[in-house]
Amino acid sequence: MKRLLLALCLLLGATAPHADERIFYQPLNADASLSQAQWQRIWQDTAHQGVHTVIVQWTAYGDSDFGGANGWLASSLKLARTQGLKLVMGLHMDPAYYQRIDELDSAGLETYWQAQLGQSLARQQTLREDWKLPVSGWYLPMELDDLHFLPLDRRQILQRQLKDFAGKLDAPLHISVFSVGKLSPQVNGQWLGELASAGIQVWWQDGAGTGRLPVVVRNGYAQALPCSIGIVREAFRQVSAAGQPFRAEPMPPQSTSPGCHPTSVFSLRYRPWGRVILDNQHNSKVGDVQNH
Repeated sequence: MKRLLLALCLLLGATAPHADERIFYQPLNADASLSQAQWQRIWQDTAHQGVHTVIVQWTAYGDSDFGGANGWLASSLKLARTQGLKLVMGLHMDPAYYQRIDELDSAGLETYWQAQLGQSLARQQTLREDWKLPVSGWYLPMELDDLHFLPLDRRQILQRQLKDFAGKLDAPLHISVFSVGKLSPQVNGQWLGELASAGIQVWWQDGAGTGRLPVVVRNGYAQALPCSIGIVREAFRQVSAAGQPFRAEPMPPQSTSPGCHPTSVFSLRYRPWGRVILDNQHNSKVGDVQNH
């Protein structure tokens, strides 16, 4: 009977439509040229689509803070709040993050992560004191993967760092992860489950948009995840080749995730009602920013 119920849950998770209950928004400087009226319409449509939470990928990207407390991003997010949308606010992102973690050994990686967490903690304090927006959680933009965190010692050190960091925040910590096939699905699921048990909301990216792994492999990873792990349904199809600046086209998110998981969608600019953000970006001749 238990096997039958599990099979039924997996079948329903694979076939039933999902509402975009949570959606990622990745701010770009090009988005500053959208008007307040356009943002008002975007957030109205977002709420009408059944979204209740917006996960803002970052509020500082390198030296850019998108206008600060009185800038366009803060104003836009205030409009989102008027539509009843909850906010999980992104912290600080180092544009060189992926280059840096490629170069560092385990000791260097630990030191680098500690420095970046310090910047994000300072960012959280700035957002609380200056932006004055109600926050449901904090999102750490530095994504994890099973290549750079393949060695067990790296995963253990990271978990200690994240647990300590989460304990300094006044709302839950969110972080996302993607798989490149280095850890087995079972070991990957155990790792992410341990992070979740440390009080962190972990989001696993389904990889449908990047297409890096075959569908059957991606599904194997998804099915090995504990129910506490959220699944990010990618609503894009990557059209850039390896080594080129990331470019993608909108694609309906795939409904292949098991039904017991929280779900979110990446990202707002690829959804039909957010197309004005993508069109404005392309008119500004700015490429997509997709971390991995």
